[in-house]
Amino acid sequence: MQDDQYSEASFWKKVKTYARAAGKDTIEIALKLFYALQDTDTPAWAKTTIIGALVYFIAPTDAVADFLPGGYVDDLGALAAAAWTVAAHIKDQHVEKARQKLEQWFGDGDGGDGDTDNLIT
Repeated sequence: MQDDQYSEASFWKKVKTYARAAGKDTIEIALKLFYALQDTDTPAWAKTTIIGALVYFIAPTDAVADFLPGGYVDDLGALAAAAWTVAAHIKDQHVEKARQKLEQWFGDGDGGDGDTDNLIT
């Protein structure tokens, strides 16, 4: 998969459409990677790794169809592997931005509902 298969718009579309189905853990890793990708300090090799994982995440076809039960397990694996590989370049600020988005979308953990209908970057 190549850089031309990834776009910021396609990333946000996938997240908006499938955030609840993919689950908080999958979306959290995707967001951390996304924010690391946006950082000018992230080296090119790490950005390439991140783009590969995000392309796999947003691709309409993958190893396990996303609409099947457990269908996001392969996406989670690809994202987790990329996050592990580039961990040194995922800064505290990326983690915090991801946490804030998750809280906005999934709620604050007190049983409150998040608002995935109004996902914004």
